[in-house]
Amino acid sequence: MPFVILAQNKPLVIEGVSPNFYLIHTVQAKENYYSIGRMYNISPKEIAPFNKLQLEKGLSLNQVIKIPLMEVNFLQKGDAQTGEVLIPLYHSAKEKEGLYRIGVNYNNLPLATLKQWNNIKGDAVPGGTKLIVGYLQVKPDLSSLASMAKTKPAETNTKEQAIVKKDPPAIKKETETAVVNQPVTPKETIAVKEPVTATIKKDTPVEITKEVEPENKPVATTAAFKTFNGGFFKTSFDKQEKKDVVKYETGSAAIFKSNSGWEDGKYYCLHNAATPGTIIKVTSVATGKAIYAKVLDVIPDIKQNNGLLIRISNSAAQELGIGDARFDCTLTYSK
Repeated sequence: MPFVILAQNKPLVIEGVSPNFYLIHTVQAKENYYSIGRMYNISPKEIAPFNKLQLEKGLSLNQVIKIPLMEVNFLQKGDAQTGEVLIPLYHSAKEKEGLYRIGVNYNNLPLATLKQWNNIKGDAVPGGTKLIVGYLQVKPDLSSLASMAKTKPAETNTKEQAIVKKDPPAIKKETETAVVNQPVTPKETIAVKEPVTATIKKDTPVEITKEVEPENKPVATTAAFKTFNGGFFKTSFDKQEKKDVVKYETGSAAIFKSNSGWEDGKYYCLHNAATPGTIIKVTSVATGKAIYAKVLDVIPDIKQNNGLLIRISNSAAQELGIGDARFDCTLTYSK
């Protein structure tokens, strides 16, 4: 059939936004809800209501319908079910659209996975680039699309993690609970009278010991935090600065939570002018300290980001010696 030839040569591009992703299909001669359902591995009873149509009334030649992508036929994690094959599904990248933002828009697909599926090493691609963001699961003996199937790259573990929202860990101390606002990596020791041990629920338990001193005496606090002398990307920044035009900016900065940087010094940031992958030197006006962060994407256009020049990961903020509030900074990067 003409449609089958067309489908084999044309990538399947996802439309819509999560959780209502779909594919576009134009009805061909002799096709109906059931034959189309077999083609895309989805029940006709899902197709009709998704298009606000009635199953009993059938379909017309050249009618354009939406094929819903649901758990039964849309795969982003794991491997194909027994007796099924995987057909790549694509997103067409827009100009200046970062890979991180694309991953977030497709059910928080990890940046490392997106790069692996598309064999990409950088953090940006030209506008119009077709990127695999998932797979259509079909049965080869029922779907004429099966000839487009490809082997999905094996999932691998990686230290580069996407930014995630995570509830702050809690410190349990006898009968009371204290809330920690950001991840705690190092061990803290506070001098007191009777030892009490509390454990933070985190990937690696961290112990905090306290001894009570006589009343009216201040409690001495010492904390040993891991630092990386500006971070992993400092060398890359130095190379960029030598060969490109350097730009300077001054303004307000804020923080986002990330799992990256605490153990490897890989700091990340969001910035509206620099392209994804650019390394920005961020210097705190208050502390005079500097870190080097790689741009993931633009700053989301929401109310709480009004007036912000940059957002940096909380691990970077720790090395700058600042808290959770907004702070003034100067930026240096190459264009």
